[in-house]
Amino acid sequence: MKVVEKIKFPIREEMELFEKKFQEYMSSKVALLNRITYYIVNRKGKQMRPMFVFLMAKMISGGKVNDRTYRGAAVIELIHTATLVHDDVVDDSNRRRGFFSINALWKNKIAVLVGDYLLSKGLLLSIDNDDFDLLKIISVAVREMSEGELLQIEKARKLDITEEVYYEIIRQKTATLIAACCSLGACSIAPESDHVERMRKFGEYIGMAFQIKDDLFDYTDGPIGKPTGIDIKEQKMTLPLIYTLDNCDAKEREWLINSIKRYNKNTKRVKEVIAFVKQKGGLEYAAEKMVEFQQMALAILADYDNSPYKDSLVLMVNYVIERKK
Repeated sequence: MKVVEKIKFPIREEMELFEKKFQEYMSSKVALLNRITYYIVNRKGKQMRPMFVFLMAKMISGGKVNDRTYRGAAVIELIHTATLVHDDVVDDSNRRRGFFSINALWKNKIAVLVGDYLLSKGLLLSIDNDDFDLLKIISVAVREMSEGELLQIEKARKLDITEEVYYEIIRQKTATLIAACCSLGACSIAPESDHVERMRKFGEYIGMAFQIKDDLFDYTDGPIGKPTGIDIKEQKMTLPLIYTLDNCDAKEREWLINSIKRYNKNTKRVKEVIAFVKQKGGLEYAAEKMVEFQQMALAILADYDNSPYKDSLVLMVNYVIERKK
């Protein structure tokens, strides 16, 4: 059994029902929208975010979920999908998970409108059911994701990102959505309990580890989700690079900054930058930090009773840093 299937095993029935409900939540009276949302549903990824929602709810409640849990999972998936559709427009990307992106098939204008539609469906799903506590969790996540992306763009222009600023960027850009999934799962079952904040922290730590793992892929050869060196070409300051800039002499630093600013499209120079970062121990440092976040997440889980749901969450935490793509 594959790792993702093992993680999903204790919530397989909930995930099957969720998929049916999710299609209903996406439906519209506009035929074009239904055609596009049908395409989105049929090229779904691993669905890690809804899995977090259900696993959290079942771990805390001793195996129960309710209608709020399903709605929470659906809202997070609607909003996550909306951000992916918009990201592809922003990045002018024609592919997502090996399929054509929405903007590649239906052009930017339609893609932006579809993203807006999914976002509004998610918000209305909460409002129509008086899930205002869930709506607050999600709204904070959407705000932080936007701030994180803009902070990254602002800092990339100057290349002056410190390690602290980098953590703030990835906390907002990536970790906040996973944190929202985990706190949603807890809040759907035990609103106003201290589980909600503890699970938010748990999700945040996993999200941080997840993003550092993603950044490490940029320096790895092999069958991964993105081509090697793409972050350097896009002038994204990731942890291996930040560590290297902080740990080299003035001449090396000048060469490195010059390479990223002026030669980031030069394949030979990008390879030299990758080799230099490896030589300076940038990858080892980033990997150590990734494991620190993983251990903090596991420490939170240690306080909960053993159950198949907790076991799946432990598997999930380990999968995040051991995955190959």
